Amino acid sequence: MSRIIVITSGKGGVGKTTVTANLGMALAKMGHQVALVDADFNLRNLDLLLGFEKRIVYGALDFLAGECRLEQALVKDKRQSGLVLLPVSQKRSQESVTPEQMHPLLNALAQKYQYVLVDSPAGIEKGFENAIAAAHEALIVTTPEIPSVRDADRTIKLLQAQGIEAINLIVNRVRPLMTRVFNLMSVQDVQELLGIPLIGVIPEDESVIVATNHGEPLVLAENKTVTAVAFENIAHRLEGKAVEFLDLDSLYDEVSDTDEMIDSTTSFANLCPYF
Repeated sequence: MSRIIVITSGKGGVGKTTVTANLGMALAKMGHQVALVDADFNLRNLDLLLGFEKRIVYGALDFLAGECRLEQALVKDKRQSGLVLLPVSQKRSQESVTPEQMHPLLNALAQKYQYVLVDSPAGIEKGFENAIAAAHEALIVTTPEIPSVRDADRTIKLLQAQGIEAINLIVNRVRPLMTRVFNLMSVQDVQELLGIPLIGVIPEDESVIVATNHGEPLVLAENKTVTAVAFENIAHRLEGKAVEFLDLDSLYDEVSDTDEMIDSTTSFANLCPYF
């Protein structure tokens, strides 16, 4: 059974594209046939994270305009043979694209690929409607911050209104030390507020920036970071495997005396190096 999964949040800047690239690559490494779809027709970025930006000739809009075959629009990954990207070309306007066009396009991909992961644009307007057109499931990506969680909550309601009930939660850019010291919103708080199953917790990691600039998803690195393992664990959970969540708190030194640490001479950056 093919699965069409939209990766969304409602809010920009929470890491949807990073999740899409790494999750897709992790599934391909597991032996699955995976198609990634960049549904952000205005601000494409998925090709950059995969290192495909110089290989794009056609894209989804060219296919919809009848100027190429679907196979011509797909960019094949040279590192994992099971992974392809349906990118966005900048030659055409996205204004004419409709959910009625996206639905058969995504279903056509689902005929050939076990997983179709759709990277949704920020917001809940037309781009969002296109991204969810044929989705069977959704992954909500949020950071543990009130504005992000509020937008995620609204997005969940919109997905449910469209009949998408299989919705799972990914909490991204988690900073355990910062959460403890400043008594901020925890992963558990986020899950309780949104009321959907938790499928992944991803820590803040500076190596994400490096990987993005190099076009190399973290899950491909020989020396895996905790973040890379977190992405791989999400892929296994999507497969229905029972994988324990990483104990991120154990990766950081315990704060023994908060009052002593938080004083006028302690910089915020020194206290929270992962912020």
